[in-house]
Amino acid sequence: MNTPSLDDLIELGAVQDAQGLQGQIKVRPHSSDPVALLSSKELWLSLIPRRNAGVAPSLEQASLKLYKVKQAKMHSGTVVIALDGITDRDQAEALKGARILVGRDVFPKAESDSYYWVDLIGCKAINLQGESLGEVIEVNDNGAHGIIAIGDLETKAVKQLVPFVKEVVQSVDLSNRLITLDWQADW
Repeated sequence: MNTPSLDDLIELGAVQDAQGLQGQIKVRPHSSDPVALLSSKELWLSLIPRRNAGVAPSLEQASLKLYKVKQAKMHSGTVVIALDGITDRDQAEALKGARILVGRDVFPKAESDSYYWVDLIGCKAINLQGESLGEVIEVNDNGAHGIIAIGDLETKAVKQLVPFVKEVVQSVDLSNRLITLDWQADW
């Protein structure tokens, strides 16, 4: 299999530690509901730090290694994964700190009125009056609900932080990359 482009991969977590003696890894997921991580049949690992950390994309691309997933399960807030070819604790410990990436195309289908946050990034945000508020730069979780950062996607300049709750989010049209919000430009 050819190594995919980094732009086609989504980071879902990082290897926190080894788990047990049989080569399992303990993964700290980036999501409180790591459904994509738990359902992936294969994943890519990168021991290179996160993008934009001063590492050349070609070096990061070359560091990617594909693993088949033998088993994945939740355990005390982490995901424990058994990978094909990793058979002892020393091999698993060598992966500590590795970033876990999967192709967006292997995510399970989202339920109705549910969205993968990664799909919201780049969507144009408008209010009920049709005024442009900017583009979704990133989505974060503050514990109570999601927060979308809206601004200029190219410069990453954030203009507003908007709660991603049904009282504010009137519609999400992923096919047209448009989110309609009950929100004002000067709030």
